[in-house]
Amino acid sequence: MPVIESSEHTSLRQAVASFAKNHPRTPGTDHKQFWQEAAALGYIGVNLPEAYGGGGGGITELCLVLEEMGAAGSPLLMMIVSPAICGTVISRFGTEAQKRQWLPALADGSRLMAFGITEPDAGSNSHRITTTARRETDSGDWILTGRKVFVSGVDIADATLVVGRTEDARTGRLKPCLFIVPRDTEGFRRRPIDMELNATEKQFELVLDDVRLPADALVGDEDAGLLQLFAGLNPERIMTAAFAIGMGRYALARAVAYARERTVWDTPIGAHQAIAHPLAQAHIDLELARLMMQKAAHLYDAGDDTGAGEAANMAKYAAAEACVKAVDQAVHTLGGNGLTREFGLASLITAARVSRIAPVSREMILNYVSHQTLGLPKSY
Repeated sequence: MPVIESSEHTSLRQAVASFAKNHPRTPGTDHKQFWQEAAALGYIGVNLPEAYGGGGGGITELCLVLEEMGAAGSPLLMMIVSPAICGTVISRFGTEAQKRQWLPALADGSRLMAFGITEPDAGSNSHRITTTARRETDSGDWILTGRKVFVSGVDIADATLVVGRTEDARTGRLKPCLFIVPRDTEGFRRRPIDMELNATEKQFELVLDDVRLPADALVGDEDAGLLQLFAGLNPERIMTAAFAIGMGRYALARAVAYARERTVWDTPIGAHQAIAHPLAQAHIDLELARLMMQKAAHLYDAGDDTGAGEAANMAKYAAAEACVKAVDQAVHTLGGNGLTREFGLASLITAARVSRIAPVSREMILNYVSHQTLGLPKSY
């Protein structure tokens, strides 16, 4: 894994940063147009195969794009979901028909996909998912029943990649499988969740009431569901790290600019170590988190799913902690101004904490590392 970015990646960073700064996301902005313009430049589908209209890159390039958009104050949450999770799963495991139907449209921005895994009673324990899928013997159709919560962007997505469970004929146990559910499918209902989080992308609860799907709605092999599921969850963690790092960089940049200009007792406040040192520490933490994110992305793109799983969890943990600290210090640097709408930092206090909670809590990551990496007894 290269420690220093290639000239191609540096150029990509500069191009994305320039684009995002010239297209700020403000109240009243046409966010669909922003997405489509980014897609037209190849940013949204940079990780998808060239044969299906993508850029032929990997998660390494996609997380770079998301980070720079976040650093410019224009993060796109659905990049974590649509090209990273859904696009990756379909490109790796989908049928040829599924790839041709979805990948070009995901890459050019004309279609979006959401991802439904979390359930009210399952939480962090994906083994307790109760959304079930049964196959009708005569028609071969699938019937899905269950509930999902905290599903992002269902209202703007053309379909949702839903994690369900089917019964193993040999053992009788339930095993995870992935299904593409078009948004207008009968029995597929959504309800917005009233969030205090100030975000463009809304959260939804889904109800699947005997949703009938054709046989080809199943993505990949019914017996390889767990492998396919984690093929999408590792990119999700890496991209969440990119989202958090970008947000932290944005907050830090606002604070640094303020500390340079704000003068008290004839001296810019940034000259005082009580202001300067915490900002420097925030920068160091964000840079360290970025290195782990890049390691995780390179491992994933190299096909090392096991190594990427460990690194992706560490990257997500480090980035979330760095982001929360950077946002907190940025607000603190501005004092009362940090809570005004004018400077746009107060809303990040809530948004930054999301990276500690979703898609997996920091406590579950610590459980994973203590057990999987350190070999300590399993506690969950």
